[in-house]
Amino acid sequence: MWAGWMHGSWGLGGLGILFWIAVIVGLVLATRGILWRRQGPGQEGTPRPETPLEILQKRYARGDITKEDYEQKRRDLAS
Repeated sequence: MWAGWMHGSWGLGGLGILFWIAVIVGLVLATRGILWRRQGPGQEGTPRPETPLEILQKRYARGDITKEDYEQKRRDLAS
């Protein structure tokens, strides 16, 4: 009984395997699509904009402004 079932349905069993492979591939692609839309195109490597304080710190580190200018501008940004 079981031997006839296994041999007789091999063709359908092969289609069943292909069906489940297609379902799994579809789920993976759908999940990737949802995550990509949530993240947005082109945002993977896009750096965030610098804050004004970060820009000020870099200017001070490069020597573009004096310590007094840095302190004053930092206080202005904090208020």
